[in-house]
Amino acid sequence: MPIVAQSTETIDWVSRFADEVIEESERRAPNKPVVVASGLSPSGPIHLGNLREVMTPHLVADEIRRRGRQVRHLISWDDYDRYRKVPAGIAGVDESWAEHIGKPLTSVPAPEGSPYPNWSEHFKAAMVASLAEMGVEFDGISQTEQYTSGVYREQILHAMRHRADIDAVLAQYRTKPKAAKKQQKPLDEAELEAAEGSGAASEDDGSSGSAGYFPYKPYCGGCEKDLTTVTAYDDDTTELSYVCTACGFSETVRLSEFNRGKLVWKVDWPMRWAYEGVIFEPSGVDHSSPGSSFQVGGQIVGIFGGEQPIGPMYAFVGISGMAKMSSSKGGVPTPADALKIMEPQLLRWLYARRRPNQSFKIAFDQEIQRLYDEWDKLGAKVADDSALPGDVAAYTRATGTAAGPLPATARPLPYRTLASVADITAGHQDQALRILSDLDPAHPLASLEEARPRYDKAEAWINTYVPADQRTIVREEPDVDLLKSLDEKAQHSLRLLLDGLDEHWSLDGLTHHVYGVPKVQAGFSADATPKELPPEIKTAQRSFFALLYHLLVGRDTGPRLPTLLLAVGQDRVRRLLGE
Repeated sequence: MPIVAQSTETIDWVSRFADEVIEESERRAPNKPVVVASGLSPSGPIHLGNLREVMTPHLVADEIRRRGRQVRHLISWDDYDRYRKVPAGIAGVDESWAEHIGKPLTSVPAPEGSPYPNWSEHFKAAMVASLAEMGVEFDGISQTEQYTSGVYREQILHAMRHRADIDAVLAQYRTKPKAAKKQQKPLDEAELEAAEGSGAASEDDGSSGSAGYFPYKPYCGGCEKDLTTVTAYDDDTTELSYVCTACGFSETVRLSEFNRGKLVWKVDWPMRWAYEGVIFEPSGVDHSSPGSSFQVGGQIVGIFGGEQPIGPMYAFVGISGMAKMSSSKGGVPTPADALKIMEPQLLRWLYARRRPNQSFKIAFDQEIQRLYDEWDKLGAKVADDSALPGDVAAYTRATGTAAGPLPATARPLPYRTLASVADITAGHQDQALRILSDLDPAHPLASLEEARPRYDKAEAWINTYVPADQRTIVREEPDVDLLKSLDEKAQHSLRLLLDGLDEHWSLDGLTHHVYGVPKVQAGFSADATPKELPPEIKTAQRSFFALLYHLLVGRDTGPRLPTLLLAVGQDRVRRLLGE
């Protein structure tokens, strides 16, 4: 069933784009499958900013499928692009890889130890696996295969015949200075890399020397690099001569039979729009500024007999906890990194709930716990029909596709609780199961499998992104000196807590009990609401919590106390609190 809200005020952004794309497809190519497209350069790790290039058309394509229409989501792997630089943070890669700069990505060796045949396939594989986990259906197109098999031969010859027309379009922008972008705050090196995109936006737009302008670059027959200059071309015979500025190699070839080269980016992209009949394709900030690829392509596509796709410019995707991450692992996080610590439904939701032109952050720090709380609350609202239509649409898009629901955790316990349990138990699964079974004694967990994969994601987050000095280590022995120093009020608070442990030994019960002790001590009911209590009760609660943390883990703070108490176990809690 389509996810379409009932009024224009509440219709979600995906449905709006789907309406426009269907209408445009009917105008351009009636009764044919709708074509949406993405382009990814496997020049290094394909990061979470690049994922927006895929998720925006995926969500639109999926909505069109839900409406019973045929649609193709093309992902062009720009693996015939030049190798531009050695990316940071790749294990086994050093500056010796710089000797390959200028070669096609598929001609560069894979990083050391990789099972894949070349650089491109190595980085493509991780993205393909992540997209499969996220339920993204697509048709992949290798640009290496397209160019080297001669698929684009007629388009290349056409571009060369119309090189003067292409040059005239490009000339409108070559001398125009780029407007300086205002930056509200400085980005660190890793964030700049995330915002940079594939780098294709900054590639040159073709050679223009004494022989004239040419929108085609051969890869050198000597060194395989694209550091070549076309020195002559004959339209009638298609004979093309070039020289390599890197190694000095030169040759004359017949372009009608030659398959070792490609159109320059600002010509290649619009050529593909026309060739594939693309109706919808978003573009990143690096391709959308005045004079850049998307704007220029909108004029050049007509030379190939096509029209520019409709599609938004998509905004930056930031990372919460980036500085800590980039210093530890180098580079920027990928979808595979995110899927190690969060379920695919949550990652899909982050892209579905924000319009493409809205920036957002993906959390790798403590913020992930708040995000999961928000996600679970939304799920509860959807279940009881109290969620807003736009939120329902985003939730539905996140939890499944037109093909059906994504695999989900059978018992989706709170992420912060699972993280705390994983932290405290340090990999002991039998202990984890004991604690999680105590969360709801009326419906105990039969096995950890019921809490998976969410439990595994929370455990991975604890083990990967929580610093060692923030991990929870429960005391082995009571803090005798602290216990002896407690005044009568503090001792009374511990006695109230211990007396009620049996009765309240569940997550909800302990939550009520722990917050209730300071209320009872002050003469109020444990059920009193914040509105019924004086402000000093909050201060008393904070002091009581700090005391418990010191006695249990030797710090001022730690995991949520109800979870911590369950994890430590009733006998050990009683011993550490001095009973």
